[in-house]
Amino acid sequence: MGARQLVLDLDTGPRLGREDFMPSQANAAALEAVDGWQEWPDLRMILAGPGGSGRTHLAAIWAADAGAAHLSGHTLALPEPARAYAVDDADAAAGNAAREEALFHLLNRAAAQRAPVLMTARDTPGTWGIALPDLNSRLLACAVTRLDRPDDTLLYMTLVKLGDERQLALDTATLDFLLARMDRSLSSAHRVIAALDHAAVSRQKRVSRALAAEVLAQMQTR
Repeated sequence: MGARQLVLDLDTGPRLGREDFMPSQANAAALEAVDGWQEWPDLRMILAGPGGSGRTHLAAIWAADAGAAHLSGHTLALPEPARAYAVDDADAAAGNAAREEALFHLLNRAAAQRAPVLMTARDTPGTWGIALPDLNSRLLACAVTRLDRPDDTLLYMTLVKLGDERQLALDTATLDFLLARMDRSLSSAHRVIAALDHAAVSRQKRVSRALAAEVLAQMQTR
């Protein structure tokens, strides 16, 4: 059995700057809506899309542009006043009385301040399961823009970019193999490339279609 090299996991997670965002037909409308935030009705917008579509990345870009406090619906509490607010996974507040109250008061404060609010969610507000009626009515009045599931072009560009960042040589056969079999999400692309990098380094092998097949099989059994 060949020796395997010890690999230190130095992955710092996805990069969320504007320069790291890859425009495509799947996200063009959402990107345009987010960039036009000064024109949002009542300065509120909900960015809806499936997991792995780039919601968090777009919210991070907007938060940097608008100088927004970046919050999470999973742990939401009323923050200190800010010039703008980005609430990632806002739908995660649903069903938790304290988080629903925090979101309700946040929207009221933002309206009084004329501070813009961007919320991300998997779907439109009517599907969230909000129990607080006044909050539900405010959410239903918000403008909504949608992100589609990543298309082949976006996934291909993402795999190539992530591979380049890790100095992995991905040939066309390997890329086509991955596109045909991986989960259709940007988060999946990050996991696949990280796993390929780990396997290539630990086994001291070049990335190939065969190694990609082995890595995907291992990922699917976990």
